[in-house]
Amino acid sequence: MIELHYWPTPNGQKVRIFCEEVGLDYQIVPVDIAKGEQFKPDFLAISPNNRMPAIVDTAPKDGGAPISIFESGAILLYLAEKSGKFIPTDVRGRFDAIQWVMWQMAGLGPMAGQNGHFNTYAPEKIPYAIERYVKETNRLYGVLDKRLADNEYIIGNYSIADMACYPWIVPHERHKQDINEFPNLKRWFETIRARPAVQICYEKGEAMRAGHTLMTDEAKKILFGQTARRE
Repeated sequence: MIELHYWPTPNGQKVRIFCEEVGLDYQIVPVDIAKGEQFKPDFLAISPNNRMPAIVDTAPKDGGAPISIFESGAILLYLAEKSGKFIPTDVRGRFDAIQWVMWQMAGLGPMAGQNGHFNTYAPEKIPYAIERYVKETNRLYGVLDKRLADNEYIIGNYSIADMACYPWIVPHERHKQDINEFPNLKRWFETIRARPAVQICYEKGEAMRAGHTLMTDEAKKILFGQTARRE
């Protein structure tokens, strides 16, 4: 059993997509980030960076005690190795997948995330910050579009690299990107969006969000106002 500590953000959706694609035996443990549930001691015990998603594998391959993993990229790698799915076994293919997961973790996710913050949530509209992150998001879309010119999926076959990147393209309109400018990316995006497992994840994610007003003033304080002291 995989316990998936989750909220339907892009990083949360990456891992849920994998679980659905593989048909893993998993259980959702909701972590409502607008209510500050990511700061509860039991969650911090498995995710010390107070970010979700995180998992607990109650039946690891070595037969030992449960294993907890935080950081969505690390979780994808762990689950891919555990299941033997969606990551190549040869060294070249394996590191091709890993490097694109790292690309998403280090570039696409943080830059698109800052794009969304300064465009949507920042109390003050700062033109330089907005332009900076919109342009960088656009540059990264171009990197992915070029990669997909000769590949159906990011590394050729559908893999954890696609699962890592797709949820960060979903909010392209909110991130001020015209996906029509990137025909290879658009083709890839629509192909993944049509996958049954992906549709299930987003339908269930929207159902989880129902009734939750994410961006109240208190939620903004919880999400954006924390220091090491949680002031």
